[in-house]
Amino acid sequence: MRRAIVPAIALLAGAIGAAAMAQPRAYAPGPQNISLPPDWPQRFIRYTTVDKPDRRIIRNIYINPEAYAALRPGEPIPYGALVIMADQRARLDGAGQLLLDGNGRLIPEPAFIAVAAQQKERGWGEGYGPDLRNGEWEYARFNPASGERIDGPLNACFTCHLQARAQQDFTFTTWDYANRTR
Repeated sequence: MRRAIVPAIALLAGAIGAAAMAQPRAYAPGPQNISLPPDWPQRFIRYTTVDKPDRRIIRNIYINPEAYAALRPGEPIPYGALVIMADQRARLDGAGQLLLDGNGRLIPEPAFIAVAAQQKERGWGEGYGPDLRNGEWEYARFNPASGERIDGPLNACFTCHLQARAQQDFTFTTWDYANRTR
C-alpha cells in the first residue's frame, strides 16, 4: 500500500508544479509584455494605409484577426487586440521628389523600416502614472528585419495616444475603423 501512495504523491506534486508553471506571469509595466508573432504580415488584417508625405513614409496598420472580428462600433477595442504599425519609405524620383501612383497615393518601397505595436490586455497599464497611462494598453517597437524587440523609451507612444485619443480607447485608426460601417 505504501508503495502505491509514494508514486501517487509524486504524480500529484508533478501536476501541481505543471499547473503552477502554466499560470500567467505577473504583469509588470513595459514593452516586454508584447511579442511580435512571426507570421503577422501574412495572418493579420491590414485595415488601413496612411500616406505621410511630410515624413516620406507610408504607414500600414494591421490587427490580429481575433480582435478584428470582435470590433464593435462605439465599444472599447477588445482585450487581446494587437495593433501593428509598419512603416515603409515612400519612393522618390531622381530629384528626391515623392512619386505617386495613378490614384495620387505614395508608392512604397518594398521593405518595412519601422514596426511598432500596441496591445490591450486586462490589468495592463497599472503602474503608470496619469501622465502616461493609456487604459490597459502597452507599446513596443521591433526590428523590422528580425522581429526582435528594440529597447528604448516609448513615452512618445504613450503621450501621443493619451493626449489625442482617450475617448477612443487610446487608438487612432482602429477606433475610426471600428466605427465605420464595415
